[in-house]
Amino acid sequence: MSYQALYRVWRPQRFADLVGQPVITETLKNTIITNQISHAYLFAGPRGTGKTSAAKIFAKAVNCPNAKDGEPCNECSICKAITNGTLNDVIEIDAASNNGVDEIRDIRDKAKYAPTEATYKVYIIDEVHMLSTGAFNALLKTLEEPPTNVIFILATTEPHKLPATIISRTQRFDFKRIQPKDILERMEYILKQKDVKYDDKALRVIARAAEGGMRDALSILDQTMSYGDDVVTYENALQVTGSVTTSLLTEFVSEVAHQDVKAALVSVRKIVDAGKDANQFIEDLISYYQNTLLYKQAPEMVLEQELGIVDDQFKQIATDANANVIYQIIEILNDIQQQMRYTLHPDVYLEVLTVKIATLNRGGVEGSAADSKQIEQLTGEINDLKQQLSALKQSVITTDSKPQAQSTPKQSATPQPAPVKKQSAPSHRVNLEKIYPILDHATRSDLNRIKSSWAELVQNLDVVQRSLMNIANPVAASSSGVVLSFSYDIFYQKAVNDRSLIDAIGNGFDRIIGYAPDLSFVPEEQWQQIRKDYYNHKRMRGNANQPAPSAEQSSAPKQHSNAAGNDNSDEPPLPIDDQGVHEQASAEPDVVTKAEELFGKDILDVKND
Repeated sequence: MSYQALYRVWRPQRFADLVGQPVITETLKNTIITNQISHAYLFAGPRGTGKTSAAKIFAKAVNCPNAKDGEPCNECSICKAITNGTLNDVIEIDAASNNGVDEIRDIRDKAKYAPTEATYKVYIIDEVHMLSTGAFNALLKTLEEPPTNVIFILATTEPHKLPATIISRTQRFDFKRIQPKDILERMEYILKQKDVKYDDKALRVIARAAEGGMRDALSILDQTMSYGDDVVTYENALQVTGSVTTSLLTEFVSEVAHQDVKAALVSVRKIVDAGKDANQFIEDLISYYQNTLLYKQAPEMVLEQELGIVDDQFKQIATDANANVIYQIIEILNDIQQQMRYTLHPDVYLEVLTVKIATLNRGGVEGSAADSKQIEQLTGEINDLKQQLSALKQSVITTDSKPQAQSTPKQSATPQPAPVKKQSAPSHRVNLEKIYPILDHATRSDLNRIKSSWAELVQNLDVVQRSLMNIANPVAASSSGVVLSFSYDIFYQKAVNDRSLIDAIGNGFDRIIGYAPDLSFVPEEQWQQIRKDYYNHKRMRGNANQPAPSAEQSSAPKQHSNAAGNDNSDEPPLPIDDQGVHEQASAEPDVVTKAEELFGKDILDVKND
């Protein structure tokens, strides 16, 4: 075979020829100059960044008798033999096909013998992460106690797959992706040496498509030269890489920014008809929007990359772009790119993508104006609520200032429910049929669980809903329901009629605690009376089957105050605390007192359940 690929012909033979890794080359050269050569090295990094080339140059430099400043001479017999791969003391092994224990044991056994021609015996194990667990264990002992004059160089693209015991016994060098600028300069040098005509824009397209790998760049350049009969043109580079022209890309982005869906669809159809790769088109779009964001924040970063897209039209698009919309567009591009992996009709996805981001832009371009309008609307609503609140407070003050007739409630032989206090003209009647079942099963643990998740739930609501729920608090909870108290009656009325708010709260509880409880709303000013009425109602139900107390018992003064209300009415048998949770009654049950009267305390043994 007379022809060799460019990346083989132009493989670096000296550290100075290694592109894009100045720190690594300088360190390796100083290691050789100062004779501080380690027994094992690990070269890790992306493909095509010079790992294997650096390993061969290092093998030549440590064995070259004419080495100068850490560089091999490439003229002696040892350098030439290593370059041609014929020196027995430099062994290059592909771990992908020699990953068994036997191969590594063979290396371990042969490493004991001294080198025949060179000063050091060098083992270069490429793609070392492909070794099996047993092979790593066989290699570990040799790396821990290496023979004299033996150097191991391990190269890998996936260092995270190597055992920590292997990595800790090597000097690690991380090869970085090569910058497009360095790739461009190297391709220009090679083409000038070959006396090949080229278009500067074509080399920029190839440099971007290489994604930081010099070998990939030279392979694409080789293919472009073959396609164009040893002439590298911009059109040929676009055809080979499947990329879209910068002008067409800019035109498409401009049409999307101006919500011209029809024109954007026509541009997509041109791209598909031209045979461009759909995935590459999305990659180009992501890169374009990425550079748009970078240009808005740091224009010099885009200019330094020399990507060939910074023209007047690009600057105008970047200036007018809305950053939040670009974030959403990039997310949509990533989602579509994932979906296109398994489709046979990528043009459909491209058209759907076009409509989606163009219509998304309709709200995004005017985002600032929309936000201002929404803020203005919210401010007006808040002012109206403040006025209504002031009027409501004044009404309450006026009502409280009027003298009210005092009445003495009549004692009856049977207990009667306490009278309900009149509220300050509520506009909505509280639904007690929903609240009472919750109070029947309310517990402290349920309320604590609701309260612990309340702040997170409110934070996840939108601005309007969050401002409304900031003045609400959970006051009672069971395993299936929650009672929320509102500081002001006007906000209680607004919450009761807001179906979207109720759904949002239910969804929030379902996400945080695992279920959506039934919600009941009450005004704070009515909550105390509701609790009191609930326990009076519960007492009535509990005493329904008991004989009515005598007149003397009914008129006897009570020894305990009511925990649910503020007056001196009868205390319910199971008081409720301020948070709406059942607690153990402090006084003994009436049945115990009655039993003591009948049988005496001496023979009575009371046990709590």
